[in-house]
Amino acid sequence: TPGRSTRSSKPSSRADMSADSITPFGFESLPVKGALIHLSRSWRRMLRDHAYDALVTETLGHAAAATGLIAQSLKFDGVITLQIQGAGALQMLVVQCTSDLDVRGMAAASSEQTAADFAELTSGAHCAVTVDAGDRPYQGIVAIDDTSLAASLEHYFARSVQVPSHVMLLAGNDFAAGILLQQVAGQSMDDDDWQRLHYLIATLSPRDFEGEAGLELIGKLFAEDDVRVYEPRRVSFRCRCSARKTEDVLRMLGEEESRAALAEQGRIEVICEYCGHRRHFDAVDVERLFADNVVPAPDSVQ
Repeated sequence: TPGRSTRSSKPSSRADMSADSITPFGFESLPVKGALIHLSRSWRRMLRDHAYDALVTETLGHAAAATGLIAQSLKFDGVITLQIQGAGALQMLVVQCTSDLDVRGMAAASSEQTAADFAELTSGAHCAVTVDAGDRPYQGIVAIDDTSLAASLEHYFARSVQVPSHVMLLAGNDFAAGILLQQVAGQSMDDDDWQRLHYLIATLSPRDFEGEAGLELIGKLFAEDDVRVYEPRRVSFRCRCSARKTEDVLRMLGEEESRAALAEQGRIEVICEYCGHRRHFDAVDVERLFADNVVPAPDSVQ
């Protein structure tokens, strides 16, 4: 149709388009597919047990939004992990998103080094995206661009995945959001149209995510295009830690060190870095862990 309207493939209520969702869409006249992610409640839950500074918070939010967008763009059954590891101001950042869009993430920053921008924060660090679908995990190395994580991922898609992409990521204390545009494989794309779409998503600002951001924002952003918006998918914070996995960590630590920690502290406390859940082990628990033929503790549900 010649109209410049934004259409939905299914009737959607405003509740369907609320925060904590990914909204896929496609262009009727351009070989481009996209998705918009807006995290609010799940993002605040990810931050709840941590006290990151503003730059680490922003970077973790960008990573959370990006990982959700990557998970949405792939057809798989498993877990995607985006990980940044370094020895500078940012020592570790990990975000995981399942194919069901359950997300969790954490970061560890140096107490002795500070950073003024993304380049300093990730100086000397390495970044990787791992797709684990159960058989043989695939890991792609992401060259870190000093400009931003979004620019780094654009290079990753273009060079490693060979899919020209535009990425825009934003984050604050109350939201993490972003948009991913990708050219459809095997179809030619006019350079001017592709550059125009880049300029459009570059206009996004935190104000665009103060309320709901879905169909209306996509329509506003691409007002000159005929865009088909699909049913949004819910994103939830969900940690996959469990009593059994925690016990496995202690077994890897070893009986001698576990008993030494128990003797020094009276009990062992293990805190999940993702969700803050605390699990305690006393002398009886430690004895059971390192005894033969014992029944493992049941997994906990987060």
